[in-house]
Amino acid sequence: MSSGDDRRSQALAKPALSEAQACAVVESEFGFQVSEIQPLPSYDDQNFRVRVSRPGDAAGGPTEYVLKISNTESSKNPDLIEVQSHVAVFLYEAGFPTASVCRTRDGGVTSLVSVDSGSQTKSHLVRLLTYLPGRPIAEVPVGPQLLYEIGRLAATLDKTLEEFHHPKLRCLRREDFIWNLRNVPLLEKYLSALGQNRNREMVEEVLRLFKDEVLPKVSITATSTTTTF
Repeated sequence: MSSGDDRRSQALAKPALSEAQACAVVESEFGFQVSEIQPLPSYDDQNFRVRVSRPGDAAGGPTEYVLKISNTESSKNPDLIEVQSHVAVFLYEAGFPTASVCRTRDGGVTSLVSVDSGSQTKSHLVRLLTYLPGRPIAEVPVGPQLLYEIGRLAATLDKTLEEFHHPKLRCLRREDFIWNLRNVPLLEKYLSALGQNRNREMVEEVLRLFKDEVLPKVSITATSTTTTF
């Protein structure tokens, strides 16, 4: 499949809810009255930042959330979204600065909604997470200390997740998932987007080194840890 085909397929799968539809989802599935909403950047899902109005007897709770609407393909795999949500809950309870998951009216972590997209009705899994204020790493000066802190946090996160257990954990092991670091070689089919220049040469070299030096070690590690899943 060409990169153009990939983009067309992604466009078909990505949600395209209007702000009014997103507000209706928050109100019907989570029971909050939306006072303000704005779209957030996303890749193949759709995200909205929402501010909710709370009644006087519920004062003190969060008032800002992120409504995450999964694409049609991911929505066909509710186990995957469920496990991701439980990972977020696990990390939040372990003290990490992660978003917490807001339960649906029915007490679940996700809800499947049908949305009129104009030409047809599509089904999407939706989640509501607490909004975390901050700045993306791309917008702040990066120095050795910040990189050290990021690395330390990543290592602590990795160690903590060793204690996470869920009966559907295996669904996270998607062999063809392009965002899985062990699947770096899958990027080769997108090299044409770089043209013929120095950037492409560097990327090709990184891919070669990954296949020669990293993949053999990853394969050994995967074989030795298979029984833990």
